[in-house]
Amino acid sequence: MVVFLCFCWQLLVEQGCIIYLGRKSTYFMPHLQTSRLNTFYRHHGPATGEAVVFVHGNVSDSIFWEETMNALPENFQGIAPDMRGYGHSESTPIDATRGCRDWAEDVLALMDQLEIDTFHAVGHSLGGSCLFTLHALASERIKSLTFICPGSPYGFGGTKGIEGTPTYEDFGGSGGGLANPEFAKRLDAGDTTSDDPQASPRVVMNAFYWKPPFVPAREEEYLQSMLRTKVGDQFYPADAVPSANWPGVGPGQFGPLNMVSPKYQQDTVPNFLAAPNKPPVLWVRGSDDLIVSDRSFFDIATLGQMELVPGYPGVDVMPSQPMIGQTRDVLEKYAASGGSYKEVVIADTGHSPYIEKPEAFNSHFHALLSGK
Repeated sequence: MVVFLCFCWQLLVEQGCIIYLGRKSTYFMPHLQTSRLNTFYRHHGPATGEAVVFVHGNVSDSIFWEETMNALPENFQGIAPDMRGYGHSESTPIDATRGCRDWAEDVLALMDQLEIDTFHAVGHSLGGSCLFTLHALASERIKSLTFICPGSPYGFGGTKGIEGTPTYEDFGGSGGGLANPEFAKRLDAGDTTSDDPQASPRVVMNAFYWKPPFVPAREEEYLQSMLRTKVGDQFYPADAVPSANWPGVGPGQFGPLNMVSPKYQQDTVPNFLAAPNKPPVLWVRGSDDLIVSDRSFFDIATLGQMELVPGYPGVDVMPSQPMIGQTRDVLEKYAASGGSYKEVVIADTGHSPYIEKPEAFNSHFHALLSGK
């Protein structure tokens, strides 16, 4: 079976206590039982403030949002759950055959339990991918959408062209079977070393989550966040099925990498565009993102072109997925149907511009929140 380095993302927590950071405070809340699962979440700001919900990405949890929540304007409250499969929330598998609906419905259930009717939604990477579904399910509740380096709304891997045409009928070349098993093994073992340049979680984080040589001050906390990822056939990297097409694997039925396979994202774009309410969209990406780009290092087609994976069928059959182009085309259609969007590219940053260049990110983010 062909494998390659996987999708990655971020966050951490001290369970059930209160911690004060700097001039503002972040409150570490206990678990909250919703109608769907027992959810751990972080909260910052006044309970009466305008709500902003933050959805983290893959191989991470809610701690990555902490500084962004601390910087929120005074009249806003930030809510950042550990999504299922990550952090301290209940270890409930993702049903990938539902696309991103499990994550989207988990967010809505948390908002229901907190009795919050409307909110701003922010998502990074995998979390950003799931905002397309969240909006489709509950557009009337969403005041604004902020996508930070989201995967394509057509899914991650296995498509070509601006319209997201599947490369193969069985969606081979996408899903959990393309993850590096050694990386998953090291996550499960709680590995904090730097001895394997392709599989050590610390190395993956510092090579791909941001643009080297940047290293965040809270590196150790972010690394521990990665290590809280639930690992297994129903979690990360989850299951796979054989494929007659290169590279020999297709998407399974569980877990985060399968839920963003184009096999399970076929209704995402039409449902997103058809949603009746169209709040303003902010799309922020790093200029040097290696995970989400038109030539992603996490796209098996790109690795095939680089001759890093044998048997590549050629660019005519399986070109690199134009992730940026696909997202821009969908947002252009969104604007043409009554919405609006702003694309911001932050220079000299990788996959996490809100961490790498927080002042630049917050200037655009806070303007969106205030309606400017």
